Amino acid sequence: MGGRLRVGQVYRYASGKDQAAPQVDGFPNFHHVTHSPGLKRALLERGINGMAKVSAPGGARRPAIFIRSSPWKAGTEQTPWHDVFDMDNGHVRYFGDHKAGLSAAPGTTTGNATLLDAFDGHQCHTPEDRAKATPLLLFRSVSRNGQPKGHVEFCGLGVIERTERLVQWGGREHTTFVNYVYDIALIDLTAEDEEVAWEWIEARRNEAVADSAALDLAPKAWCEWVKNGNSALPRLRRRVARAKVTKVRDQRPQPGSPELADLELVYRHFDGRKHDFEALASAVAARVLRGSGHSYVEGWLTRRSGDGGADFVGRIDLGSGLAGTSLVVLGQAKCVKLDNLVSAEQIARIVARLRRGWIGVYVTTGAYSEPAQTEMVEDQYPIVLINGLDLVRELRGMARDDHGGNLTACIEHILAGQETVITNRRPEEILLE
Repeated sequence: MGGRLRVGQVYRYASGKDQAAPQVDGFPNFHHVTHSPGLKRALLERGINGMAKVSAPGGARRPAIFIRSSPWKAGTEQTPWHDVFDMDNGHVRYFGDHKAGLSAAPGTTTGNATLLDAFDGHQCHTPEDRAKATPLLLFRSVSRNGQPKGHVEFCGLGVIERTERLVQWGGREHTTFVNYVYDIALIDLTAEDEEVAWEWIEARRNEAVADSAALDLAPKAWCEWVKNGNSALPRLRRRVARAKVTKVRDQRPQPGSPELADLELVYRHFDGRKHDFEALASAVAARVLRGSGHSYVEGWLTRRSGDGGADFVGRIDLGSGLAGTSLVVLGQAKCVKLDNLVSAEQIARIVARLRRGWIGVYVTTGAYSEPAQTEMVEDQYPIVLINGLDLVRELRGMARDDHGGNLTACIEHILAGQETVITNRRPEEILLE
């Protein structure tokens, strides 16, 4: 019998694929943990690795799909996209395997075809059909001992919630191409102490084991999803209860890091250019909110004077039709020296402008003081804080996705359209658009 995959554990994925040794170089051996006597090895050679389907009682099923994200490849010609792993909130945004220059249709590449097939199973309407659905086991490459390859972190068990076709930039010719992106819900494994038992996957690989029998070995939350469907995902999603206060040092780039160079570039570019920085902040806020799975609409920048504490306006749309509603987003933007701290009083200025059902976003090149964060948590302020480190990470992602990695070109593109959206309209007018 195999072992257990534990969320957050780093495994050694050695090229020799030795299955006998429990550990390799001081790390648990991936090939040992996933060893099934008499069966082919579980592999992470590609980004999307689908196990071969088996002819089980009741029809064919795929035992599992192993997904591997390699952050060190993000932004390269081979991998121009940037996957998002928000493990604390149980959300992964993963890009498919279509690339620039391929003649095949986007949905026919091996990885996309495998995930689209799994998506169909995850959208089934009956428990009997969902019992056959393919579990996704997600990993991301991590660097250990100075080496970016050979180590993977287990990130959890997933269900595909949504899939979307989109246009991306990439390749040597800097051309666009069509790919798929998948929004994946990570399933809560609290009842299993954050572990997935390999014997469940082994049972799914056994042609003699019925779907219902294999399900007896599945994590509790997976069984609940099979029983109740996607309407149960909000309460079955993985959530990590963390202290809401982030140390100041963790909000700032490390000395000598690429992020520090990017943040210094941003500060030099926008120091003394208040309105220009507001346009940048609005674009970054839009990316952050959309990256969390929300439907966000950018509105406008406020006039240079008399803005009443808000620098930009946007809207979040929730649901649709009679089952939908919209929230006004008020944004504050402050381009300050990198060692500056935003105080509780400064945050309170925009909070005072919020009405019932509105939320705030504060974007700065600096950091937020710990007392300011504590007050925000204790008073339950409905506000999103984006510090300098988060700011440049989002900008770098935008540069990778749309401007070939050129941060300056990304900034210039954002500023090019700002004059058309500066107005003194009342914030609630965004709800009428």
